[in-house]
Amino acid sequence: MIKTLLAIAGYFAVLSLLAVGGGSTVIPDMHRYTVLVQGWLTDRQFGDLYAIARTSPGPSTLIVGLVGLKAAGLPGALVATLAMCTPCSTLTFLVSRGRVLFEGRRWLLAIERGLAPVTLGLIAASAFVITRAADHGVVAYGVTAATASVAAFTRFHPLLVIFAAGALGALGLI
Repeated sequence: MIKTLLAIAGYFAVLSLLAVGGGSTVIPDMHRYTVLVQGWLTDRQFGDLYAIARTSPGPSTLIVGLVGLKAAGLPGALVATLAMCTPCSTLTFLVSRGRVLFEGRRWLLAIERGLAPVTLGLIAASAFVITRAADHGVVAYGVTAATASVAAFTRFHPLLVIFAAGALGALGLI
């Protein structure tokens, strides 16, 4: 158990510092590590935990606590959450304090503009990994495509899409 907790702490502490743009940007690596490297979860379990975390109120990093819970129970959830939140919060605090010193500098603006496309790319990679992990059939891929289209091109509330997908699942179509 201690070995697992140390693995959780070390991994999520490093991952925390790579989460440029938020927790969703590190989903592909989190999937790789928890499913393929450690074997704590299956593809399906990871997809289910992601869905639970995203539909629950709160930050996108809720999945971290769920992964820790699955890997090592309640201690795993606490360790994973602290390891994911503490390093990035500390770094953000320090950078925000130091940023004031360099306000208006061209290189700072260039860095900020350069991080936007990186963040978008990481989020797109996350969407791809979650789709592969969670979708197992033509209907599921169709629901994913429809959900992405509704979110991107309409003003429908996302909860309506979630309820519709839940109804399809309850009917056994997904």
